[in-house]
Amino acid sequence: MPFEKGKSGNPGGRPKHKMFREALEMELREIGPDHKALRDMARKAIDRARKGDMGAIGFIADRLDGKPAQAIENADPDAPFRMVSRIERVIVKAGEGAEPAAADDEGEET
Repeated sequence: MPFEKGKSGNPGGRPKHKMFREALEMELREIGPDHKALRDMARKAIDRARKGDMGAIGFIADRLDGKPAQAIENADPDAPFRMVSRIERVIVKAGEGAEPAAADDEGEET
């Protein structure tokens, strides 16, 4: 079933809440305003990073600098052209034997 022009395929959009985040926020509110437990967790991550734990180092770097961009690489540079060619063949096969589409007043097919 094709999408209707001008109508979203996902009218609700992304969910506005994240359950795990909400659970963490509830627990942090219980800790109190000084966030001592949260600071203890941060200290433990830093201690592990100082000892050379690459996971902890990456964790801290990701939170401070953001995750690095990841390039999407295709080993075959001609793959997109082959895909287009394949799509064109499917379109041509689908159109074989079909009656031509009627043109509207502006010359566009409907």
